[in-house]
Amino acid sequence: MSKSVVIKCKVNNDEFEILADADMAYEYVTGKRSDPLSVVEDEEIFKDAKKGERQSEEKIKKAFGTTDIAKVVDAILKKGEVPITTEQRAKLVEEKKKQIIMIISRNSIDPRTNLPNPPLRIENAMKEAKVSIDPFKNVNEQIDEIVKKLAPILPIKFTNTKIEVIIPAEFANRCFGIVKQYGMKSEEWQSNGDLKVVVEFPAGMQGEFFDRMNKATQGKVITRML
Repeated sequence: MSKSVVIKCKVNNDEFEILADADMAYEYVTGKRSDPLSVVEDEEIFKDAKKGERQSEEKIKKAFGTTDIAKVVDAILKKGEVPITTEQRAKLVEEKKKQIIMIISRNSIDPRTNLPNPPLRIENAMKEAKVSIDPFKNVNEQIDEIVKKLAPILPIKFTNTKIEVIIPAEFANRCFGIVKQYGMKSEEWQSNGDLKVVVEFPAGMQGEFFDRMNKATQGKVITRML
């Protein structure tokens, strides 16, 4: 182990600690390492790691719902205070920010225009609203709070779009795989070989969908919002 650190987690006013390698712990919380036990120096859950005081199985079970060491270590790594450098924190925050911006952009529209919110507009609104991002918290768990902070600056509405698409016969086979990727709800092959489908997907993906379909059909696709 290059650098052993104590990672602490408090549940129900009880302390739970593990001894872990600092670099490996960072790799685990950023998804670059999958085995929680490969991170720890000792497969023990401590009350006070420095004093070598082990936590009781009863309290471990009560706090985490299990005494399985791998599951408990996983929970402590995800909920606990993992020591990271300033550089690592900045990098992790930037990665989370990009993920959050992409999720909002692909799944939402501006209700004032019914058009998707471009990533740059979302990023600028986050700066203006002084949004803070938790480097360890799952991005999906942060979306709702961030959207609330953005609302006064950039109204956001999460919704789906349903579109009827008619693809000329000469492009039908080529485009079938594309429309399947966008949540195809129905398909109907016309007598002339044209393909009529209904797709439904997050509203923020409209621009991407129309670009792909126009490119694949040389602009000959026919679409109708449902």
